[in-house]
Amino acid sequence: MLERELAKGPVAQGWPDRTWTLERVKTLIGRRFHKTMTLSAIAQMFHRHDWSHWVPAKRAPERDEEKATG
Repeated sequence: MLERELAKGPVAQGWPDRTWTLERVKTLIGRRFHKTMTLSAIAQMFHRHDWSHWVPAKRAPERDEEKATG
């Protein structure tokens, strides 16, 4: 069930961009399943299921969004 929720994407879950972070997944798990998990446990779960890496919640301050998106 979590995989289906994640497949909908972060925007469908209420976040302003398409970036999944461990914090956002933790929030999603709390909202949808009324469960609490540590960030470490979430990372381990994703590793066990061979799901993809996470994008950091914070971007580098020198990042130029126009150049990055193109």
